[in-house]
Amino acid sequence: MIASPILLEAGAVEVSFRKGEWIFRQGGQARYYFQIVEGQVKMSNFSAQGQEFVQGLFAAGQSFGEPPLLTDLTYPASAIASTDCRVYKLNKDKFLNILLANPKISLEVGKSLAKRLHYKATMASEISSNHPEHRILTLLTYLKNEIHPNTNDLHPVDLTRQQIADMTGLRVETVIRSIKKMEKEKQLVIQNRKVYL
Repeated sequence: MIASPILLEAGAVEVSFRKGEWIFRQGGQARYYFQIVEGQVKMSNFSAQGQEFVQGLFAAGQSFGEPPLLTDLTYPASAIASTDCRVYKLNKDKFLNILLANPKISLEVGKSLAKRLHYKATMASEISSNHPEHRILTLLTYLKNEIHPNTNDLHPVDLTRQQIADMTGLRVETVIRSIKKMEKEKQLVIQNRKVYL
């Protein structure tokens, strides 16, 4: 999102996190801009019973947790390293200075936030009212179009069954059954236990 030289010149530091380590917790005050150098981070909420709902997955080059920086609100979800990862961490004031000094970067940050808002609106309507197969297909189609726009070719789904469950509000057993049903209905393909859409 923001070029490494710009972040480093502004004072960003590179921080490493191990898989499963918390980067920040829901309800915490936002004080830093985070951008992934390597690895994957998930934003999650947890129910009172401990059930996880994954709000989003973020990979190298992507940022996460910016909305509270722009609004002086607390984090609405927790950020957890999905894999071992390295992340740029930049003080809030320095991040805001970058935005003020670089209109193009501000526009790119705005576009990224708008895409996330669109994804949330799409998934919220799916989760509230549709069958498991429809929820899963909506999620996978959305993610495919983000990574491989304007193509009808088959592409691997880089999510585990558990991640699909966490992102759709389903149980993993339901996801497994639904994916098998979707394969029979030729909505997706399974090769060597890997899902392709």
